[in-house]
Amino acid sequence: MDNYKIDGHKLFYHIPRVNAWLNKENIYPIYMEISPTGACNHRCSFCAFDYLEYKPRSIDSKILLNTLTELGKVGLKSVMYAGEGEPLLHKNIDHFIIHSKECGIDTSIATNGVLFDLEMSKKCLKHLSWMRVSLNAATPKMYRRIHGTKEKDFESVIENIKDAVNIKKENNLCCAIGVQCILLPENFNEIVNLAKLLKPIGIDYLTIKPFIKHLMSSHDIEKSFKYSELACLEKELEEFNSDSFKVVFRANAMTKLEKELRPYKKCLGLPFFAEILSNGDIYACGPYLGNKKFCYGNLYKRSFTEIWNGADREKVLNFVSNELDVQTCMKNCRLDEINRYLWGLTFEPPEHVNFI
Repeated sequence: MDNYKIDGHKLFYHIPRVNAWLNKENIYPIYMEISPTGACNHRCSFCAFDYLEYKPRSIDSKILLNTLTELGKVGLKSVMYAGEGEPLLHKNIDHFIIHSKECGIDTSIATNGVLFDLEMSKKCLKHLSWMRVSLNAATPKMYRRIHGTKEKDFESVIENIKDAVNIKKENNLCCAIGVQCILLPENFNEIVNLAKLLKPIGIDYLTIKPFIKHLMSSHDIEKSFKYSELACLEKELEEFNSDSFKVVFRANAMTKLEKELRPYKKCLGLPFFAEILSNGDIYACGPYLGNKKFCYGNLYKRSFTEIWNGADREKVLNFVSNELDVQTCMKNCRLDEINRYLWGLTFEPPEHVNFI
């Protein structure tokens, strides 16, 4: 049960922005992802950004705070702190979360959860629309193997999740607390036990998603591991669903992995989205972080609005529109469902569209 539409998209809830785009206006993004730091305290076996080498760099706090103010003014709707490293390793992450919300931006964080302790919950939960913990095992031993860390981190994360749930309940907060698990050959047999472990804690959802091979990452999984053969697991997990706890088994994402071609010929979703790296670079999309052909500019040199309305971004968009072969892009990218929607609106609408 996907109440949050995690396995789809929500662009059709932003009709004015979509309509402006259809009218060829230069719109500002609805959603952005921000990497406060390149450093990470884990070395996960599925990490998409291992090729960025976990550089211990952090974005300048003043620059990011000023940029958030600017983003609020131009109509950014939401931001997720995640990206190339563990966002909680930035010393001012709590200030970023608080300021984002003060600027009218819905705010979220994706974290491995080790540093999201009781104090952090007290500071940040009331400012977050949601927080999501990456937890890819149900036992300390498997956790160590997949996350590339110490077994004791497993217990720390579980305790931190419990504290976050308690803070949420005690203060009647709206923050959704979820856990995401990448389904791998190693952890396949622990997924049901993970649901058994998490449901009594009181989180809102557990999402199970497939491993997606990043274009630049050295990580991969066994080719013989077929997600299409896991319908039995989806059925077993459905039994855990209740009014207060949902398991989101991303069957749609898994199915698309085994299809060869995208149904659209161009990436159309870039105007609605962007990513900020820990060095201040603004990128068009996640699969091409570090590839300068997809970099709009740098916040240390120009403001966000100057970059967004500048010639360098126009050059990137022209390249993507005229030269990029989307069939060579990373499968199931962040914009895939959005691209399917926009392509249908603009180039291949169904027949008889007026018969609503």
